[in-house]
Amino acid sequence: MFLHSHTMSMLLWCAQPITQSVVAAILWRRKLHKLFPVFFSFLIAQIVIFAVTFPLYQRNNGWYFWLYWFGELLNAVIGFKVIHEIFLDVFRPYHSLKDLGTPVFKWAGVVMLLVSVVVAASNSFSQDPIVHAVTTMERSVRLVQFGLILFLILFSRFLGVSRKQISFGIALGFGVFAGVELMLLALHSGGLIHQGNYNLINMICYNAAILIWFAYSLSQIGRAHV
Repeated sequence: MFLHSHTMSMLLWCAQPITQSVVAAILWRRKLHKLFPVFFSFLIAQIVIFAVTFPLYQRNNGWYFWLYWFGELLNAVIGFKVIHEIFLDVFRPYHSLKDLGTPVFKWAGVVMLLVSVVVAASNSFSQDPIVHAVTTMERSVRLVQFGLILFLILFSRFLGVSRKQISFGIALGFGVFAGVELMLLALHSGGLIHQGNYNLINMICYNAAILIWFAYSLSQIGRAHV
């Protein structure tokens, strides 16, 4: 069972840069990369990280550990900036909220960084302090991503946000993945799910998020604006 889930996880991992490249190409072709440059950068960063880390993983190279966690840190930072980018697009008609939101996001980022450093410094477990710090920051970003999609689903009608616009689709992809990952973390910490199954389900949900971005990017014919 573990070997089967590992094989499936590897196949899903290899599929990610392909589907991400397709989404990035669509965004570029329809000039949506100008409207969402941070999200576009996130996709490119994911492709580059895979190109660097996958060969090292196959060769069991010692550099894989450091480059993998550097990639996770980069993902957390860019992922947080994507949330800000979605916020700016959603609240584009509300200038006062946009102006207020930018400093709030900056301070939230600083607080998350400080919390990660403090948690790493006070780590009493056998886990590497750097890994613990990156994991803490990553979970904080996932929580914000999940909260953002819940907010948009609940208040989109009041804010005049169409569920067909691409910013909603980007948030939906991140929100679905973040929600499932947070649930898996809770189950794994309670010993209710095996690591292999955890990785497999996580991979499936992330690939599902990419497919959501693919569907939304395809649906944006004639809607791009700069």
